[in-house]
Amino acid sequence: MISGKILRDAIISGANNINNQRSRVDELNVFPVPDGDTGTNMGMTIGAAVPELQALGDDCTVGEAAKTAASAMLRGARGNSGVITSLLFRGFSKALEGKKEAGAEDLVCALEKGVQAAYKAVMKPTEGTILTVARIASEEARASGIADVNDLWELVLNAGQRALDDTPNLLPVLKKAGVVDAGGQGILIIFEGMGQVFRGEGIVPSAGQPQNKAKLSTENAGRGVFTDDLMKVEDIKNGYCTQFLIHKEDGASAAKMRAFAESNGDSVVCIEDDDVINLHVHTADPGKILSEAIKYGYLTNFKIENMHEQFLARQKQGKSLEKQAEAEKQRSSDSIASEFIYAAVDPSRDYGFVAVAAGEGLKAVFADLAVDAVVSGGQTMNPATEDILAAVQSVPAKTVFVLPNNKNIIMAAEQAEKLADRQVVVLPTRTIPMGITAMLNFDPTASVEANTINMMKAADNVSTGLITYAARDSEYDGRRIRKGEIMSLENGKIVATSNDLTKAAYRLARSMCKKDSSFVTVISGCDVSDEDAERTTEMIKAKCPSHVEVSHIRGGQPVYYYMISVE
Repeated sequence: MISGKILRDAIISGANNINNQRSRVDELNVFPVPDGDTGTNMGMTIGAAVPELQALGDDCTVGEAAKTAASAMLRGARGNSGVITSLLFRGFSKALEGKKEAGAEDLVCALEKGVQAAYKAVMKPTEGTILTVARIASEEARASGIADVNDLWELVLNAGQRALDDTPNLLPVLKKAGVVDAGGQGILIIFEGMGQVFRGEGIVPSAGQPQNKAKLSTENAGRGVFTDDLMKVEDIKNGYCTQFLIHKEDGASAAKMRAFAESNGDSVVCIEDDDVINLHVHTADPGKILSEAIKYGYLTNFKIENMHEQFLARQKQGKSLEKQAEAEKQRSSDSIASEFIYAAVDPSRDYGFVAVAAGEGLKAVFADLAVDAVVSGGQTMNPATEDILAAVQSVPAKTVFVLPNNKNIIMAAEQAEKLADRQVVVLPTRTIPMGITAMLNFDPTASVEANTINMMKAADNVSTGLITYAARDSEYDGRRIRKGEIMSLENGKIVATSNDLTKAAYRLARSMCKKDSSFVTVISGCDVSDEDAERTTEMIKAKCPSHVEVSHIRGGQPVYYYMISVE
């Protein structure tokens, strides 16, 4: 049997192990595109649980450890691999609910429930991936009948390794690249870290991991930032920063709790998952908030701070108001989610929009298209579920459309959809050009269903070309690619390599133009000067048929020198 402390330490050990080896996993990605991908996303997802697990006492139960980890990972999930990882650990939470200790049979059930949830979340599950590795490990664990936890976990690792070694036989693209599946490798590394604790060998030490920019936003959201030179301590009307968790009972309503908090305070952030409501509020009477909250379940993780004392202490330390504001800004910069302030639904407003984009130019484009909130992110930085959720909750509309604009962000957006307190429609836009076209085809007079169909129909008619560079030496589809070489991708497939950026761009655009093409939009990145971008655009205009309208947008995006949209 394993205790809650052992499970807690095992998950922390797994998080350290994947973060120590994240670069190794990232390098398994088939495409040599420079991105923070599988290993980084998985590491940051499980890493989101580490601070909350470390806050648990040694007397915690396995049920408490599993629930704490699953809840944090759900909100911190990044990328498809991160979402799947969070769902696998969601199985532990479901299977171990209410249990003080866990045996081999409990771990088998945990693996099974996690695999079921992960497969269910993927619209078209692909074998030869992390799903296969987890499923085969689960199936062999069930068939083994092993009653000892250590022996069972050793079998899980061995079965998972065999499944991982077989992934190239299930996915030809892996065999061509000469690699195993990155997600499958990542989950095995996590399981190996857990196994070290199960064997009594202690937690894998952390060698330094990427800062998790998706730490739960409620710590910073709405906190008083003293930027007004005339502000005095008496100006703080709701002087107690109050935060706690409500472990829900049947019938608990996050919407009602939020409404009560808003009527008795400000800076309210209320996030809900299956089992817990996380509430943050500035109030003049914390006792009143707690008395209401206890009607919805039992309360834990209390944090009540007197902001009057904080303010006076800062003044006593001789900090200017400007420096205080800068310090607050620095603290909150680690959380994308803290950029957004919760807004209640306005019954008179039908639609709102959230888009994911990187680059000031692209953010401005989406703002011009009436997008309410733009989440910073894209190929190199997949935002977490909670980042997207916070953006959704900041839009006071009855229905909020979300445009992920990257295939690796769609699943995180879909998880946010389940946590939001308003209707959310995720449009599975896979590229920035698809997102722009979708917004251009929004009809404010049409129904939610009609807009969903029409916006995606238009988006699916867009071809996207990308010009980037190879992050490493590789071979793809019989093509040898050298590190630093310019790569041209058409709708996600590498079609050419070059050493000349301008030639690569106009050749790709010319090949993408068809007889029925009408518009070509060239979106230049942060590493391309305006002069070079204009020259490239003029060359594309000269090479395309005369009836095709060619335009340029200064996107400012990282990673991609050019994005080319053809409609």
